Amino acid sequence: MILLNESRTRHRRLGVAAAAAGLLAALLTAGPAVATPDPGDGPAASKGASRSAEAEVRAAIADGEIPGQDEIVHSANIEHLVNVPKDALPGTNSDLAFQGRYAFAGNYDGFRIFDISNPKAPKTIAQVLCPGSQNDISVSGNLLFLSTDSSRSDSSCNSTTQPVTEKSSWEGMKVFDISDKRNPKYVAAVETACGSHTHTLVPERRDVYLYVSSYSPNAAYPDCQPPHDGISVIKVPRNAPEQAAVVNFPVLFPGEGPDGGGNPGAPTNPGVSKTTGCHDITVLPDKDLAAGACMGDGILFSIKDPEHPKVIDRVQDNVNFAFWHSATFNQKANKVVFTDELGGGGAATCNAAIGPNRGADGIYDIVGKGDKRKLVFRSYYKIPRHQADTENCVAHNGSLIPVKGKDLMVQAWYQGGVSVWDFTDSSKPREIAYFERGPLSTTTMQTGGAWSAYYYNGYIYSNDIVKGFDVLKLSDKRTDPARKVRLGELNVQTQPDYFD
Repeated sequence: MILLNESRTRHRRLGVAAAAAGLLAALLTAGPAVATPDPGDGPAASKGASRSAEAEVRAAIADGEIPGQDEIVHSANIEHLVNVPKDALPGTNSDLAFQGRYAFAGNYDGFRIFDISNPKAPKTIAQVLCPGSQNDISVSGNLLFLSTDSSRSDSSCNSTTQPVTEKSSWEGMKVFDISDKRNPKYVAAVETACGSHTHTLVPERRDVYLYVSSYSPNAAYPDCQPPHDGISVIKVPRNAPEQAAVVNFPVLFPGEGPDGGGNPGAPTNPGVSKTTGCHDITVLPDKDLAAGACMGDGILFSIKDPEHPKVIDRVQDNVNFAFWHSATFNQKANKVVFTDELGGGGAATCNAAIGPNRGADGIYDIVGKGDKRKLVFRSYYKIPRHQADTENCVAHNGSLIPVKGKDLMVQAWYQGGVSVWDFTDSSKPREIAYFERGPLSTTTMQTGGAWSAYYYNGYIYSNDIVKGFDVLKLSDKRTDPARKVRLGELNVQTQPDYFD
């Protein structure tokens, strides 16, 4: 195990002046956001920055306004316990799931299983090579689920890339048996329309339902035809996972025309993604609720009948949201935090040019009862530290920190690092802790940083796209009560009742 970069605490000025017009920022403010969220199937390409942007970055580092290249900085209440670099899987690190003393880390080339019984010294116990972006990952009992959202030659783990225009190409869900954590076994595959960018578990006693999110249909794609205005629902029998199959494709955005009834995007709504499916869904099984982040729309829906989800309310933000990316409920289920992945996760949007309301979180209160509940916007939250114009940075995956009477969340911001923030007052969110590294490069835009940051059984675990698996310890009187909450399993997009 290698510990990268000896971390040190440094207090930094907030609201640092940054380059007002970096190359990528100029592209973002000039026209519509490109609807290709999350890094692609291949290695991240470096993009040269302008000379003025390079000079601004060097000056900001010299003045101590941003960390030096690869330097670790954090607030006084965060301790960086360990970093575990990539090993056998060189691809992009993606999402995380947890079960007992194990953490499961997705990677575009497969997945890795860590024994985290000692959070200061995680041990790799298995690495499974199974290429297929983005390998969004979750676990339930003895089953592990993996999303494939790249066109493959077949459903096996030996598949190769193949044009999506070929009918024989495969994308969808893979199922593994993890009863032996050291030797996972591939047991089933289910093809889904437009693949599986992400998926969300709705676990029942005998079966597991998967809500599969995918998007961007095209008339030239045999298995991804427009309109694609819903989600695939897969039923997986726990005792016979090989019988997993699609049981429904509920239309969430009914409407006339080739693209259904979702947000039309540009030119009607410049800078906003057209809704052609969902990016991610979070369910709250104990409340029979789900929240969908669906490109140009945010939705609230009932999952009383998991095979037939029903939309309750739908909202848009055609001023500041470019791409509705993910959702998080608070514990009382009277708020939802939606994220906007402006620039698709590959652009520098945490700077002065973009400002505090774009590429941010949108906090919505849920008002009313039953099927008459409505989403009501309250405020935006964005990390209060400007990043370099060579750092991809935008709101990304996070989870609740379970403290009764408080709404606290930890969240990944790519090269913006990890932010811990309080949204107990929906109108006045504020950061209470942070951890980040300096830019991967001061001269080129390189995709990296924290993909996911989740709180699990007393620690924060983060999967860094480039640097690997990080473990953080948060020590703060506002969050310390969460250490008493112990879970046997956590898939963040299947939110538990932490206090049941």
